[in-house]
Formats: sequence, structure tokens, C-alpha cells
Amino acid sequence: MSSSKRIPTDGGQSFGHNPFDTLSSEGLPPAPESSRMEDAPPLKTARKNRGRVDILRVKAGRGGKTVTVVKNFVGIGLPEKEQLARAMQKACGTGGTVKNGQIEIQGDKRAEVARILTEANFRPVFAGG
Repeated sequence: MSSSKRIPTDGGQSFGHNPFDTLSSEGLPPAPESSRMEDAPPLKTARKNRGRVDILRVKAGRGGKTVTVVKNFVGIGLPEKEQLARAMQKACGTGGTVKNGQIEIQGDKRAEVARILTEANFRPVFAGG
């Protein structure tokens, strides 16, 4: 028990052979003078149209209550629909849900829903109602 099994941390002892010590930079292109992001040209983000969606105002079968329904989504899954529904609920200050692949927002909130869909690169179309 007289010998210590501690490893010194003062930098005196090497932990082993570094395999990269023998490499040289001969034949490699020179490093760029400045690799900061400020010098790089800004990237353009293309606004891709994600398709047409229909916005309806529905009252039938809902006990006289008006509901804004968004349907005909193509190529997006349930998680993204739920995220869009939450954004619409927050912007409209009302409740809503995702049901049968459609987003339903309480009340006649077609203008607010259309704005959110436009920001998400969808093409809203007011259909019926």
C-alpha cells in the first residue's frame, strides 16, 4: 500500500505515442486567410411552395358553432399539422384540434389562419362557406 496508483496531472508524463506527429503538411493547399462566416456571401433561402390547402368555414353538425377547417394537406405528417394547429390557436386566441388529417380552429378565423399558412409557405385557398 506504500506505492501510489495516481497519475500525475502536471503534464510531466506523456500518455503515449501520438500517431499524427509524423504527418507533414507538404503537398496540401494553403489554409485560407480568413474563414470567418462574416466574409462568406449570404445564403439565399428559396421559398418553396408547399402546395395548396383549402380553408373552409363550417357550421353544420356543430351545434350552431362556427369552425374554421383547413384541409387537403399534401406531404406533411401529423406532427407538423399539430405544430401548425398550435401556432394557429395561439395567434387566434382560440382552441382547436387536428382531426381526420384536418386542422379545426374554433370560430371564423380564416384571415389569421391564411396568414399563418402563407408564412409556412402553403398556398391557402378560401373554399366554400
